[in-house]
Amino acid sequence: MIDYSKAVMKKKIDNVIKALEENNIKGYRISSREEMFEVLETLVPDGATVGYGGSMTLTDAGVIDWLRWKKNIELFDRARVDDPDECMRKSLVSDVFFTSTNAITEDGWLYNVDGRGNRVSAMIFGPKSVVVIAGWNKIVADLAAAQTRVRKIAAPANCMRLDKQTPCVKTTSCANCKSPDRICRSFVAMGPQGEKNRIKVLILEENLGY
Repeated sequence: MIDYSKAVMKKKIDNVIKALEENNIKGYRISSREEMFEVLETLVPDGATVGYGGSMTLTDAGVIDWLRWKKNIELFDRARVDDPDECMRKSLVSDVFFTSTNAITEDGWLYNVDGRGNRVSAMIFGPKSVVVIAGWNKIVADLAAAQTRVRKIAAPANCMRLDKQTPCVKTTSCANCKSPDRICRSFVAMGPQGEKNRIKVLILEENLGY
C-alpha cells in the first residue's frame, strides 16, 4: 500500500530543495542514514578542519560519532576539550562546519535562534563550507511559522534538555523572558546567499531534533 502522507512529504522536500537552490543553497533529499553518510564523504575532504554547532539532530543522526571516527580530518570537538570556548572560536574558521537548523521555510530560508551565537555566526561567515542536517519535521510554511516553531517547540524542548529555569519549561511556550537562563538571544533568518553552494542542506526523510 502506498503511504501517501510520506509521498506528500517527499514532494514537499523536493519543492523546498528547489527553493533553496534558487537561494544559492545546495539541497539534498536523503532517504536513509546510509545515503547521508555517502553524501557526507563527498563534502568533507581529507585534511579538512571541521567544527560543529550544538545540535541534537547531529547527535541523533550519528553525525558527531561519524566525525569522531573519520580519519584524515582535524575535528574541533567542543564536547571533548578543556576549553570549549577556544574550540568554538577555531570552528569559526574551519574548512567545514556542521550544524542543524531550527526551521526551513518552503521558500528556501533558514531560520535559527541561538544562545551563544557561535552557531549562527559560522553559518553566516567564516567556515568555507557549511553542512546543515535536518529532518523533514523542520520544514515550515514561512518565517512566521518558523518563529512559532521555535517559540513553541524548539526553545522549550532545549530548555528542558539543558535544565534551564525559564518560563517556557513550565508553560511550553516562549514568554520572551528576561531569565538569566534564557537561550534565545540571536535571531537569524538566512535568505538568498551571495556565495553559491557554500551552504548545503541535507533533509532526511524522518523526524530529527527539536
